[in-house]
Amino acid sequence: MKGIDEGTLSGRKFSAAGRAALVPLFVLIVISPLARAQTYTENTLYGFTGGTDGAVPYAGLIRDAAGNLYGTTFEGGDLSGCGGYGCGVVFKVDSAGTETVLYSFTGGTDGGYPDAGLVEDPKHNLYGTTEYGGDLSNCGGYGCGVVFKVEPTGKESVLYSFTGGSDGSNPLAGLVRDPAGNLYGTTEAGGGDPAEYGVVFKLDPTGKETVLHTFTGGSDGEFPIAPVIRDAAGNLYGTTLDGGPYSWGVVFKLDPTGEETVLYAFTGAADGGNPDGALVRDAEGNLYGPTEFGGVHGCYGCTGGVVYEVTPTGKETVLHSFKGGTDGICPSGALVRDTAGNLYGTTCAGGDYNAGVVFEIGK
Repeated sequence: MKGIDEGTLSGRKFSAAGRAALVPLFVLIVISPLARAQTYTENTLYGFTGGTDGAVPYAGLIRDAAGNLYGTTFEGGDLSGCGGYGCGVVFKVDSAGTETVLYSFTGGTDGGYPDAGLVEDPKHNLYGTTEYGGDLSNCGGYGCGVVFKVEPTGKESVLYSFTGGSDGSNPLAGLVRDPAGNLYGTTEAGGGDPAEYGVVFKLDPTGKETVLHTFTGGSDGEFPIAPVIRDAAGNLYGTTLDGGPYSWGVVFKLDPTGEETVLYAFTGAADGGNPDGALVRDAEGNLYGPTEFGGVHGCYGCTGGVVYEVTPTGKETVLHSFKGGTDGICPSGALVRDTAGNLYGTTCAGGDYNAGVVFEIGK
């Protein structure tokens, strides 16, 4: 994957020095309650070295019944690949903090640069996506990304290799799995010339891909970088970073036939703009998520961001508009919702040290 190592990957820019400086900062942490006083303490379970163990873990974790954690790193692993930085790994960290690299990507046909987290099946196989790698005859010789499976033994299988055509290109988001073993996801780009605005896809257990929706860059949205979620009826829900009537992104629904409904289109003003995080859904079908921009505390399209709710009928309510002070600025990533309806998330900046915050939004 020569050339990618110069430092620009889907908008992420790292110099060699910057990468070296970042490596020691990426750690796995666990926050444990102390008795019933609701005070917490942080323990570092594992600190990545940037070597064969991996580096730059962008994505969240999943946990099994035994307390083992599983995830991906964007770089590290086999340092003979990807310009000496490594093409990322799939790892396991046990409850004692011991890391095991289950698979190290080479950046070739096996894939490279996993941005997103993993999903697990009942047999403890892990599934995910890589942004690059696969068929290296496509996407400028870097490959357009893959959907992969890693068995508990560490054996990797490529279930699908994107071509960059109508099937999509460069999946940034993770997958959702249904009871029949089908996988659903999004690609940031691809979909066919000239419409290179991304797709929503389904992959059956045999590796056959079906494109459920191809984004046009019009009112239906463009550039889905977050994963979809699925309800019991088989409907999928997601967001696009841009597009829609106001070009600030949309919240969409796809029925099992692939018919898209835009539930809400952002304006970039007080209602928010550029939703870049995954949705969470409550029992009534309301959807919750963050936007990177917009809100009442900034100018049109300025950084600030909101956390919003969208009802099944498409009504949006802003639950919080970030000021950019101690409350944080530009919320991103997935929200977590508890049984009482409180929402939890992070911001990319702001706070007392302008380095981001962990926030709670209560009902």
